[in-house]
Amino acid sequence: MGYEYVRDCAKLAHEKGLKTVLVTNGCASLGVLEAILPYIDAMNIDLKGFSEDYFHYVGGDFAMTKDFIALAARHCHVELTTLIVPHHNDDPKMMEEEARWIAILDSGIPLHLTRYFPHYKEDEPMTPIATLERLAKIARRYLKSVYLGNI
Repeated sequence: MGYEYVRDCAKLAHEKGLKTVLVTNGCASLGVLEAILPYIDAMNIDLKGFSEDYFHYVGGDFAMTKDFIALAARHCHVELTTLIVPHHNDDPKMMEEEARWIAILDSGIPLHLTRYFPHYKEDEPMTPIATLERLAKIARRYLKSVYLGNI
């Protein structure tokens, strides 16, 4: 979806007194973010994992996503979601790095850890609930609000 459409719709919603929430993967330039921020009240941003390698695997840009999150968190309510995929981004060290980085921005940013279920062209098993619980325990050392999803 083009950012111009998001910007224009959010602007119209604000003119009518409505609140806007954007769900995004955060892979957009800071210029695009600055264009839409005046009209966005909250965002849920997918933080796919916390390494260059994992972002390469999913086809994203790790640095761009982190910059997007950092700027958004200074201007509106932000919540982050990480889909935990077995054997890819379920490493406790990766979660510790992710939680520490989020806490540097704001330890009050909610983090949603979501259970993975196999889909098209993916053959990893579903995420064990115990894995989500272990990762949540790590994240809670740094963050005030950590939630488990799809369990």
